[in-house]
Amino acid sequence: MRTCLVVDNSKMIRRVAGRILSDLKFNTEEAENGLEALNMCRSNMPDAILLDWNMPVMDGMTFLKKLRAEQTNERPVVLFCTAERDVVKIAAALEAGADEYIMKPFDSDIISSKLLQAGLLG
Repeated sequence: MRTCLVVDNSKMIRRVAGRILSDLKFNTEEAENGLEALNMCRSNMPDAILLDWNMPVMDGMTFLKKLRAEQTNERPVVLFCTAERDVVKIAAALEAGADEYIMKPFDSDIISSKLLQAGLLG
């Protein structure tokens, strides 16, 4: 079974995303900031990461840049999932290594379509 790390400082968002991902047959893990997520990835890299932008301790963009700079053969699919709607920031996230971008609020159809596009469903 594939795994997805849900990284968001909102416990409610982590729970909702976790339920959606569970229905899509993913094992899920949760982190409330980028630093916690980076440490989790270093010990056990997930297949996918659902990543918020604005978080305390380490934001999503900093996490993404550090993750992509890691010297590893594993490259999880990263779905930025945020309320951030600035086109320049979205482009910067994709340039930094995000695979897809999801706007909040999201639902199961949006997440499943992005995972399908990324080759993790189907």
